[in-house]
Amino acid sequence: MSRRIKRMNPKPRSRDERDDSRPHQARSAKKAGPRLGKPGGKPGAKPPRFAGERAERRPPKAELERAAPTKPVEALLPTKVQTVTVTADENNMRVDRFLEARFPGLSFSHIQRVVRKGELRVDGKRVDSKDRLEGGQSVRIPPLKLDAPKAAGPLSEAAQKTLKALKEMTIFEDDDVLVLNKPAGLAVQGGSGMTRHIDQMLEVMRDAKGQKPRLVHRIDRETSGCLLIAKTRFAASHLTGAFRSRSARKIYWALVPGLPKPKQGRISTFLAKEESEDDTIMRIAQHGDEGASHAVTYYAVVETAGNKLTWVSLKPVTGRTHQLRAHMAHIGHPIIGDPKYFNIENWELPGGLQNRLHLLARRIIIPHPRGGVIDATAPLPPHMQQSWNLLGLDASRFDPIENAPEE
Repeated sequence: MSRRIKRMNPKPRSRDERDDSRPHQARSAKKAGPRLGKPGGKPGAKPPRFAGERAERRPPKAELERAAPTKPVEALLPTKVQTVTVTADENNMRVDRFLEARFPGLSFSHIQRVVRKGELRVDGKRVDSKDRLEGGQSVRIPPLKLDAPKAAGPLSEAAQKTLKALKEMTIFEDDDVLVLNKPAGLAVQGGSGMTRHIDQMLEVMRDAKGQKPRLVHRIDRETSGCLLIAKTRFAASHLTGAFRSRSARKIYWALVPGLPKPKQGRISTFLAKEESEDDTIMRIAQHGDEGASHAVTYYAVVETAGNKLTWVSLKPVTGRTHQLRAHMAHIGHPIIGDPKYFNIENWELPGGLQNRLHLLARRIIIPHPRGGVIDATAPLPPHMQQSWNLLGLDASRFDPIENAPEE
């Protein structure tokens, strides 16, 4: 399989150009800063880590309340039968996830009910909630409604511990949005035999109206870093829309073996899911293959450790399952500690480094539902910080991924 990698055109930067931002920061502004790849600021000033200037803090709460929408969120739900078309970005999405993304606030039980009763149809046929959709398919949506909220009682001791754990993970929080620094090893959603995950932990944050914070995107269980949560139905609707329209910008850091060439480039492939009883992986596919989705990733070498190990910054344009992990393996530089995609024979992990996935969701930038920009940064997790220390890598070094286009 040939690899489609295009060289980026970086602008020369010196080692002295440092990022003076600190971890655990999130800001918003009245107006979004410049797009990535278009440096701004006054002449002679240091460039920020990314081209968009760091946003100022959000306007006062009173201003935000004045900017609130006039229509209640319930008005966004269909009150009569409607037909919608599956977009290219929704290709290969499960039916239940499709409904969650399109209509934030619907309960799991309500989604299962409309699907089980056959009220939802795809191209005129009944489907199961776990079936996958294809771009261009027609989906019949029945009238939907929000479940009545349950009365909230006092938190148990276990719930209080869960709430404390969530607060310790919090990078940024306001009335609409929560950004967590998810630790490696903690799943975002439940699976077979899994009892503790972020979605389950969020139950302790139900408000007086019974609203529970909602996931608007996901990161892999072993990936640490920025995870965006909507605290209201209004925020969930806007944030999922921002992900669909690719208004969200995400930056990841990883440690890989060898030195990718060219040092900055674009990886473009089709990916398809390959499932077995024990595992699920994404394989490189051909256009037209069943379940294949186009995936694009930009990468840039930030710093090397004797050409044996390299710190790379990654910017996914699309958001496919395991996209970054599959793409780095595809170009011959799988991420250190990846149990699914690290396939270099007879390769030995340097002494002192932990055999854990070295992938961090470093930064997320997305329009705030009520105006301004959410800009959150997560620090290196302990096992990656240990590797950075051992290898002499400088986490404040200028990140050249800002040169990546916005497509």
